Amino acid sequence: MLTSVHPFLWFDSQAEQAAALYTSLLPNSRVTETRTYPDGAPDEFAGRVMSVSFELDGLPVEALNAGPQFRFTEAFSFFVSVDTQDEVDRLWDGLIAGGGEPSQCGWLKDPYGLSWQIVPRALGELLGDPDPARAQRAMQAMLGMQKLDVAALRAAADG
Repeated sequence: MLTSVHPFLWFDSQAEQAAALYTSLLPNSRVTETRTYPDGAPDEFAGRVMSVSFELDGLPVEALNAGPQFRFTEAFSFFVSVDTQDEVDRLWDGLIAGGGEPSQCGWLKDPYGLSWQIVPRALGELLGDPDPARAQRAMQAMLGMQKLDVAALRAAADG
């Protein structure tokens, strides 16, 4: 019987730091367990943190420190829907700090290379506007942005 499905993230050696960052930024988030590599692990892992279990807004996530063999790609991202521009700004700035990279249309990479989408709920309302011209103007504005700006999106939609 299937009891749980949740993300499993492969890090080189930063799982503990990443979990601390993510849980500090998102409400209803916490680290639930940290495990070290057991005796008999390869020398490169001996005594190091092996994995971290944490929750992001209640979503269970597992993170593994297992070396540089695999890297994150934009094919996986965490989508964070927020109510205000202040929340967009706080999350964007917190995830970019320390070496993250902005991308387009509300996407960014955090300092560990994991992709995030920080999206104000207003974007969905604007893109779903019953007036196709308003929706198109909002879409064009979004396509020209990195961090999404609610006021600029509304102004564009209004023409």
